[in-house]
Amino acid sequence: MNDIANPPMSAKQRYSAGVLKYRQMGYWDGDYQPKETDVICLFRITPQEGVDPVEAAAAVAGESSTATWTVVWTDRLTACDSYRAKAYRVDPVPNTPGQFFAYVAYDLILFEEGSIANMTASLIGNVFSFKPLKAARLEDIRVPVAYLKTFKGPPTGLVVERERLDKFGRPLLGATTKPKLGLSGRNYGRVIYEGLKGGLDFMKDDENINSQPFMHWRDRFLYCMDAVNKASAATGEVKGTYLNVTAATMEDMYERAEFAKELGSVVVMVDLVIGYTAIQSMANWCRKHDMLMHMHRAGHGTYTRQKNHGVSFRVIAKWLRMAGCDHLHAGTAVGKLEGDPLTVQGYYNVCRDSYTKQDLPRGLFFDQDWADLKKIMPVASGGIHAGQMHQLLDLFGDDVILQFGGGTIGHPQGIQAGAVANRVALEAMVKARNEGKDIVKEGPEILRAAARWCTPLKAALDTWGEISFNYTSTDTSDFVPTATAS
Repeated sequence: MNDIANPPMSAKQRYSAGVLKYRQMGYWDGDYQPKETDVICLFRITPQEGVDPVEAAAAVAGESSTATWTVVWTDRLTACDSYRAKAYRVDPVPNTPGQFFAYVAYDLILFEEGSIANMTASLIGNVFSFKPLKAARLEDIRVPVAYLKTFKGPPTGLVVERERLDKFGRPLLGATTKPKLGLSGRNYGRVIYEGLKGGLDFMKDDENINSQPFMHWRDRFLYCMDAVNKASAATGEVKGTYLNVTAATMEDMYERAEFAKELGSVVVMVDLVIGYTAIQSMANWCRKHDMLMHMHRAGHGTYTRQKNHGVSFRVIAKWLRMAGCDHLHAGTAVGKLEGDPLTVQGYYNVCRDSYTKQDLPRGLFFDQDWADLKKIMPVASGGIHAGQMHQLLDLFGDDVILQFGGGTIGHPQGIQAGAVANRVALEAMVKARNEGKDIVKEGPEILRAAARWCTPLKAALDTWGEISFNYTSTDTSDFVPTATAS
């Protein structure tokens, strides 16, 4: 949408006391060409009845940068043209009446170096409560190289992680200890040992296991690392378990992380709910101590799931890569949790690309140069099982951690058998793919053929082979791929 007739205002008119439209205050410029150093945001906005979309976009720009509801003369004490964000483009959302994509550019001067907390305070601070909008969602963001270079990114990164683990050419395998809550430290450690001994690379704590009355965190760490060491000795492979150091205070988190390091752990885990300042602090600690940082995206669905309001997970993934996560739960597409396949692939691209290309069917609105920021290992976790191995490998490739919690621990022959089933299914599928087979079409038969020689895999397929979670995704792309002539 181009600007309608709004003749330029004189300085006297602009700074007269009273109330002006946001576009009149300078927060709309339909001719603006974003600079390479600008942060660019794409908002999905739903204006209230009677609110012009251009004015709504200008209001978003204003309220997420320098504006308030009335003219303030103190703007003239600043380089206000630089400090004002500028809405410069508004497009109707395809096939969705009443919703619009608003493009807003922010000068780099608005943000503190290396601070996700500061950036988010502007971009998603007050503006989402603005009355003239029924709803607003931050769909995507382009972070300029100049700003990216102020962030340290993942402490270890995908490439170095593989080198430390000495595991190449396949996805990594993991499992979440179940039940999440209630096990004693000793029994918890037994689950860890069985899973790792059976062929998994990692086991993990879940988001809500911290230090409850049934199991103090020190007991869990001790039994878990005993299990890791015994499984490593038994298998000759590097093993690990994600020890959740999430706690009430940073002091508690540092104490837990230090103890994990003393016990020889290669990885610690935090939950998204601790906030960006704590996440960046823990990333700095992990970088200093050569540890991997696993991020469980606990709580993200409260603001990422609905299409009309909140923040897209692709934006969260970008912020978490900048903040310094080595692992990030990014969806499974075929499991029990929300996730459209193309949209989830877009999240994975954000985690693993050196340069992300615009890809509208996958929800990626901008090219993004990652400026050599280390890559995140995405994690597929939530309601997946060995019978889906061909789908997972086809969707996500090798650089992913496939985590089968219930699909390991719920195995009818026990935890170790569940791990064996997953490892055999994975290696059979990787071998078939490397031989040039069409694993999407032939996957089920490849698994059944492998199961003829592996009783645990056969039991897994018999138990879960037909289980799927086929529900309509709430967060899908607004742009459908167009078939091309062959």
